[in-house]
Amino acid sequence: MLDKQQDMTARRERTILRASWVSTVGNAVLSLMKIAVGLISGSLAVMGDGIDSATDVIISVVMIFTVKIMNRPPSRKYVFGYEKAESIATKVLSLVIFYAGAQMLVSSVKDIFASEVREMPGMITIYVTLVSIVGKLLLAFYQYRLGKKVSSSLLTANALNMRNDVLISCGVLLGLAFTFFFHLPILDSVTGLLISLFVIKSAIGIFMDSNIELMDGMKDETVYDRIFEAVDKVPGASNPHRVRSRQIGNMFMISLDIEADGNLSLNEAHNIAEAVENSIKQSVDNVYDIVVHVEPAGKSLPEERYGVERGK
Repeated sequence: MLDKQQDMTARRERTILRASWVSTVGNAVLSLMKIAVGLISGSLAVMGDGIDSATDVIISVVMIFTVKIMNRPPSRKYVFGYEKAESIATKVLSLVIFYAGAQMLVSSVKDIFASEVREMPGMITIYVTLVSIVGKLLLAFYQYRLGKKVSSSLLTANALNMRNDVLISCGVLLGLAFTFFFHLPILDSVTGLLISLFVIKSAIGIFMDSNIELMDGMKDETVYDRIFEAVDKVPGASNPHRVRSRQIGNMFMISLDIEADGNLSLNEAHNIAEAVENSIKQSVDNVYDIVVHVEPAGKSLPEERYGVERGK
């Protein structure tokens, strides 16, 4: 069983590493292309889009280093391993995205209120933006598909960021279209301002979402209902309570108390606890470990501060 879990973990980490390298190369090419065209044509929106793609390169590099940390075996200091490095990297990712959005916001505001005469951007900005949209769509789909396949918050967060990049590029394209149609270069700066606000909103969402795993919370609270239902299927087990679940990477660590007949032998109580473990593993995917504490039925216990009770 342990060998199977280790093999699954190794495959998951290889998948994240491969996706990270693809993201690094793809975003580096798109970023250099957009920044160069933005500088040549004088388009703040295209250059801002290129800077946003440059942050994706940084994010991908962070992901590569994170996978190397996750590969470390458990130690006496980190007995649960290093899988939560993924959640920390996701937090870093959100801060990088926020910084890029804030920088773009400041630049756009300055450009809108600048007194210099603005020049119309070149038509090449349209072509490079179209290429960016197609490239980002492919990268986002690739990252999201693999992220869901291996239950990686880091990959799915990066895919969400790339999806936002597609929307950003679409906004740039729309802004450029209006700029050329109305011959108003200021619309390019207004587009950059709107894009920056969208990037900041996305960063805050990723930041808040990563808090759940770092604080041992559960995104999918229906896990507890499935645990209760699994215990109900086991003869001799009753009143599941003080149920706790947390994630390490994409694996669940579950602990709970159950009640059984106080006159049972130790072997009989152990068999019931083992049956509860097996029942839960059939109801909940990606379970790494389960701890079942058996108590005599009807024994009065003090109210517990932690854990989930049925119906609460």
